[in-house]
Amino acid sequence: MTVLIPVLGDQLSHSLASLHDVAKADAVILLMEVADETTYVRHHKRKIALILSAMRHFAKELRNAGWSVDYVQLDAPGNSGSFTGEVARAIKRHRPASIRIVEPGEWRVKKMIDGWSTHFDLPVDILPDDRFVCGILEFQTWAQARTELTMEFFYREMRRKTGLLMSADGKPEGGRWNLDKENRAPPRRGIKYPAPMHFAPDDITGEVLAMVAKRFSGHFGRLDKFALPVTAGQARRALDHFIRTALPDFGTYQDAMVTGEDWLYHSWLSPALNLGLLTPLDVAQAAADAYAAGDVPLNAAEGFIRQIIGWREYVRGYYWMEMPDVANANALKAKRPLPELYWTGDTDMRCMAEAIRNTIDHGYAHHIQRLMVLGNFAMLAGVRPQDVADWFLVVYADAYEWVELPNVIGMSQHADGGRLATKPYAGGGAYINRMSDHCGHCRYDVKQKTGADACPFNALYWDFLARHERRFRRNRRMTQMYANWDRMASGQRDAYRASAASFLESLEPAAEGWAR
Repeated sequence: MTVLIPVLGDQLSHSLASLHDVAKADAVILLMEVADETTYVRHHKRKIALILSAMRHFAKELRNAGWSVDYVQLDAPGNSGSFTGEVARAIKRHRPASIRIVEPGEWRVKKMIDGWSTHFDLPVDILPDDRFVCGILEFQTWAQARTELTMEFFYREMRRKTGLLMSADGKPEGGRWNLDKENRAPPRRGIKYPAPMHFAPDDITGEVLAMVAKRFSGHFGRLDKFALPVTAGQARRALDHFIRTALPDFGTYQDAMVTGEDWLYHSWLSPALNLGLLTPLDVAQAAADAYAAGDVPLNAAEGFIRQIIGWREYVRGYYWMEMPDVANANALKAKRPLPELYWTGDTDMRCMAEAIRNTIDHGYAHHIQRLMVLGNFAMLAGVRPQDVADWFLVVYADAYEWVELPNVIGMSQHADGGRLATKPYAGGGAYINRMSDHCGHCRYDVKQKTGADACPFNALYWDFLARHERRFRRNRRMTQMYANWDRMASGQRDAYRASAASFLESLEPAAEGWAR
């Protein structure tokens, strides 16, 4: 009796649960390139190329391992353009007795798959995605036992569960759970930053790049110099390279920003990780092993592992617990349309221009650029959080809704009202000046507080606090900010708000239909 095993484009793992405990002779694996998934938002060209190339390489590996693979290319005759349509066509070809699939990462796909059993009149076995450290039900059980969510406490549970950076006596290595205070150094002059490992496109990737360049020419971003890992073997080499060349200093400088330096000490492993070419435990264990061997300091290993088994797992659990309502959350009632500069990078704000240039070139910007530059600006300017979320989903090669939406709606835009993060991640020009060299190259003067030549972040920051004073004044983590506001003369406060209004008036909105 044949079982049909659809494998989605972000499930490219040989350890996938649906491939366990099934005889190869009785199974057909279905991989589908469908138009719906390439255009439900107008994804960065590099992201489309990455996923399609990785899928085609994965199919080749499965065949070499003895699996029967039914692979539907995007331009195949009769391609229906949807997952459901391609499963229907595969059922006609193979006459399976049942369907076996791992739960998808996105809500909209889950709703689609939930209807397959009735639609196809076949048993559909939807398996938990055990590539994650924390299952969805496990997270919900943890969350329901608490009056408020705190990532730090969740992270400690994941450390205990995995044993990563734990001493034999059950205490955290080094005596502290979190070394974040040691991970906020500004960039030093003269540092030579290591580049991530690059992989020259092979024939499969070259064919995909040519197709994407032709079919998706109007999509955002650039395709040239594509060098991302597209197989599990390449991804593992990229991980080993990062551990050896960049992780030792990752912790110290992980919040730094430097003009013209696109990677610094960041790994750029998230596209491979979110595709399934690496598993979170693979990645976290490699960092822990490097610490145990004395090759990296504890602050670097801990900071990196916290991102993988702490924050990444936490936002996934939050996503499945809060969907679908969180997708439309707008607690701050932000109404401004996304500014056009997010698409062009055409702005005199050097920090914004650099982050957007990197995004256009690589489908990448590191977490501080995303949170404290691009996200911070949007929140201060009062941009609709759904516009911001759509933009992030379009432009980043590692963006899938389960990880992107909570980070944007909850952490970056505070649109969920503080459910995910206890305070808004708002900052003025002083923060960007401290953590980068951008301000020294900028037309605007970060030391000027108001006026046409002042850094726009300065006035926007205080205007944001003034607009939302009723909501945030009693927030214990914002007491000092409002104390500073109270000490200002009324004329200074008025000048901040007037400067902010003048700048916001100058912003051009993006054209309609930019995301979809």
